[in-house]
Amino acid sequence: MNLPNKITVARVILIPIFLILMLVPFNWGKVSMPGTELELSHLIGAIIFIIASVTDWIDGFYARKLNLVTNLGKFLDPLADKLLVSAAFIVLVEMQLAPSWIVIVIISREFAVTGLRMILSGQGEVVAANMLGKIKTWTQIIAISLLLLHNVFFEAIGIPLDTIALWVALFFTVWSGYEYFYKNRAIFKHSK
Repeated sequence: MNLPNKITVARVILIPIFLILMLVPFNWGKVSMPGTELELSHLIGAIIFIIASVTDWIDGFYARKLNLVTNLGKFLDPLADKLLVSAAFIVLVEMQLAPSWIVIVIISREFAVTGLRMILSGQGEVVAANMLGKIKTWTQIIAISLLLLHNVFFEAIGIPLDTIALWVALFFTVWSGYEYFYKNRAIFKHSK
């Protein structure tokens, strides 16, 4: 397994750590931040989420720079993104920081695209994420980070940037899902 794929696997390993920090009531106390206050365990969990998210850029950078792009990486990288983002969105619903219907739409799109990828891979096609898919992922990561951090800094000045970011993420999620299915619509026309 090459370095980029190891980084991707490390991202997957960080998911249960993130979940434990966010969902287990550790009662380590609270941290006051500009405009908000949050549990220390939630702050650490948010930082772990952000670190895991940044590794998405790092593994892609090294894969391209060192010419280590593999079919395994093309499959594993988006899967790791989907697992991390889905876990975080479910945590946000549990914490009542995100509306469940938005999370359902976002996760449903992820399942649908994953299903389409599986159909395409069964026909020998491995489709890497396109630019719109990458924008979708980063808008989701920004929205999740702001929500996990309780809109830190922006809450103090009355800007609901976390909510705005969530709506932007929803828009790009739906748009990229539509584009993905539209570009691969031939698979359905030729299915038996």
